[in-house]
Amino acid sequence: MNLDEKLLDLIVCPACHAALAVDAAAEELVCTGCGLAYPVRDDIPVLLVDEARQSGTGSGQA
Repeated sequence: MNLDEKLLDLIVCPACHAALAVDAAAEELVCTGCGLAYPVRDDIPVLLVDEARQSGTGSGQA
């Protein structure tokens, strides 16, 4: 997974607006607030709540 660091500094979770953490092993961006995990496909983050899954981390509040 090859994501630009500047992009990662700008984007936030569309559900709760918290920061996103990179999970390179799962090729996902995981919200540090609500715990939703957004897939990264072909090095492009898919920041759609409908495409996200609950990762089991975070506070669970959206």
